[in-house]
Amino acid sequence: MAAPIPEPPEQAVTAGRLLRSTSVVGAMTLLSRVLGMVRDIVFARVFGASIVMDAFFVAFKIPNIFRRFFAEGAFSQAFVPVLSEYETRQSRAEVRELVDRVAGTLAVVLFGVTLVGVIAAPVLVLVFAPGFIAASAEDAGRYELATAMLRWTFPYLFFISLVALAGAILNTRQRFAVPAFSPVLLNLMLIVFAALVAPNTAQPGITLAIGVFVAGLVQLVCMVPFLAGAGGIPRPRWGLAHDGVRRILRLMAPALFGSSVAQISILFDTLIASFLVVGSISWLYYSDRLMEFPLGVFGIALATVILPSLSRQHAAADPAAFSRTLDWALRLVILIAAPAATGLCLLAGPMLATIFYGGRFGIEDTEMARLSLIAYGTGLLGFTLVKVLVPGYFARQDTRSPVRIGVIALGANMALNIALVLGWLAMGWPGAHAALALATSLSAFLNAGLLWRGLVRGGVLVPEPGWGRFLLRVGVACGVMALVLTEATPAGTLWYGETVLTRVTWLSGLIAAGALTYFATLVAVGMRSDVLRMKSGGGPL
Repeated sequence: MAAPIPEPPEQAVTAGRLLRSTSVVGAMTLLSRVLGMVRDIVFARVFGASIVMDAFFVAFKIPNIFRRFFAEGAFSQAFVPVLSEYETRQSRAEVRELVDRVAGTLAVVLFGVTLVGVIAAPVLVLVFAPGFIAASAEDAGRYELATAMLRWTFPYLFFISLVALAGAILNTRQRFAVPAFSPVLLNLMLIVFAALVAPNTAQPGITLAIGVFVAGLVQLVCMVPFLAGAGGIPRPRWGLAHDGVRRILRLMAPALFGSSVAQISILFDTLIASFLVVGSISWLYYSDRLMEFPLGVFGIALATVILPSLSRQHAAADPAAFSRTLDWALRLVILIAAPAATGLCLLAGPMLATIFYGGRFGIEDTEMARLSLIAYGTGLLGFTLVKVLVPGYFARQDTRSPVRIGVIALGANMALNIALVLGWLAMGWPGAHAALALATSLSAFLNAGLLWRGLVRGGVLVPEPGWGRFLLRVGVACGVMALVLTEATPAGTLWYGETVLTRVTWLSGLIAAGALTYFATLVAVGMRSDVLRMKSGGGPL
């Protein structure tokens, strides 16, 4: 193996560079999330919280669970560190050989999995939403509809996983914008199918599922020219015997579970929710989408950017820079995610009333979704911390530790799911689905805490000075922001009687007031503007 090639000075990781890359990914993700919000508004207005939507969300969620395994979850977490190491230590020809072999092997495996998924659609729906088979008069047909939809949505796994391969290659080469933009195409296609195509067909649910298939194909085709400009389009070849492919597979084996704990938890929520009243799955979906908005725009964007940087630092044997970069990322996460979580909980009702209320999505739907959004919002910081802490393991090609931690978190989530739902029902409280969201949030904090402890105990993460003052200042700022929002927010019932323009104006004003209060308080309590600057070597001050 060739000796390590030191990074030239202009390639050294700096806070400014990471922030710029995070901003690019965040901006593209923001565009995607805005269009995703438009998509969900269309879903809510056209279909409401109905049998069609319950069936569609299950049919779309199943391939997305597998997507976490074969796409941006386990695969990317295993592939990016190995590819970064090859690009640091190996020749251009060896890098190209690795990419070709990975592309060919992944494509063959994906085709087989997709074929099995389409054939076994009835079994998959039965496994992931068993409540559908025990249909009452009001929800008859959900199982059959979800099965038919899944046969169209499952091939999305094949397309999006190859898109993730292309995205991982581009990210490793510091080209973040195109992979982050790809989801925009999915949302555009689904908006077109939901608003214009499906309502004019005899089977609108099936048509919506076909839209998922078409969106996946469009995403893959659009990645090709950008790959060509970043080193060439892969020439897929079978490569199970290739050393790099085997290393990626070994890393993926535990990562298949470890990087997907949150998704498995959400799927377990769906399984239990399928036994609850009609609309429970839809309420969880709409509230989860609002929670995913800040998580995707910032948390996932930051995790995407730091993984290649951490991988290069590990390959270059620079543990000090590795620790400082991770410490910097954690501070940035808390600085942004803590107020976002506070605002999400306090403005849950206004957000849902402004964005989704109307058409077939009525007051009851809005109120039920509000309960689960508050529960999800409490866990936003935990979800975001997990996104940033996991790369600290995968960049070092340690996929076993997150698995052990993930098993504990998943077990806790399942136990909490059952205990909280049963307790909720026993108390006669409305919205038992919110108990599922709360269980997921609590398990996310457990997951994050165990990940952090493992990195600190292993000496991988050495916290920089000033964490106590930093956390105190963020906490005070969030508290002041919460007081302002609580006093300024109009009563919940007032939102339903106002026009869309009025609701948008109110909500925009509240968000602006909250953000201004938060950052003004940070300045007032002495937060330094350079708190997130890097030292030479790649760490925070």
